[in-house]
Amino acid sequence: MTGTTEGPIPARRDPEGTGRPDAASVRHGGGRRSARRPPRARRRVSLVGVLGELLITGGVLVLLFLGWKLWWNDWIMAGQQADAAATQSQTWIEQARATADPSPDPAAPIDYGPPVIGRVPGDAEIFGVLYVPRYGPDYQRNIAEGVGLNVLNSTRLGVGRYPSTQMPGEVGNFALAAHRSAYGGGMHLINELQLGDAIYVQTPDGYYTYRFRDLEYVQPTAVEVLAPVPGRPNVAPTDRLITLTTCNPFYSTAERIIAYGVFESWQPLSAGPPAEIAQQVAAQAKGG
Repeated sequence: MTGTTEGPIPARRDPEGTGRPDAASVRHGGGRRSARRPPRARRRVSLVGVLGELLITGGVLVLLFLGWKLWWNDWIMAGQQADAAATQSQTWIEQARATADPSPDPAAPIDYGPPVIGRVPGDAEIFGVLYVPRYGPDYQRNIAEGVGLNVLNSTRLGVGRYPSTQMPGEVGNFALAAHRSAYGGGMHLINELQLGDAIYVQTPDGYYTYRFRDLEYVQPTAVEVLAPVPGRPNVAPTDRLITLTTCNPFYSTAERIIAYGVFESWQPLSAGPPAEIAQQVAAQAKGG
């Protein structure tokens, strides 16, 4: 046993028979104090493990919240906004029917004249319904005055008019804003618009048809896109335009994506909706 530590250490721990370790064994790490260190280490490891589990649980909860906020809540609000717009559309149609000429002359030429320009609405007041067939057969959104949170984050609204811009059918720039992928995502598919796609706006007076022309990506500070002639604020307008604005890319406010359209035609509510959305409007009436 010479040269090993197995024999002598137990005999030197209590030379006087007191049941206590001697000072030498304590100094060299022997005795009960040395034996108690591993449990303390285990407790430290256990504490780290608990903390790690709490952090993982917290991370999972954060991911679930983001999923609810960015997807589930967005989907719910999109349905609410579409339903509210369908209800508003049918309300105006029924009002128009109640006041329409009961015996129009079918042989009369169709000349609706220049588009009717509605009054400027009050803040958050609904004055139109937006239809974009490229966004899908169930897409319709109420258009209200203003681009504040009371409009863009609303379960009934979602699309707002910039107050400094023109009204539907008016010479100049009728400019709208909506979220891209939050609070109903009113402009979620704006990047999929194609040349000539229709953009319809219904008001209490009638339907206004615009045709998509092009897209532009700009900085958030590029307010010149809202000018009567977009990008040329000092030029007098001669055309009737529509401008759709939203954030880009998804889940970011780094830049803005802008869609421009040109006015094509106007028809009163009594003439019925444009053919492309006639079936959609009829389905709304049955659903209501």
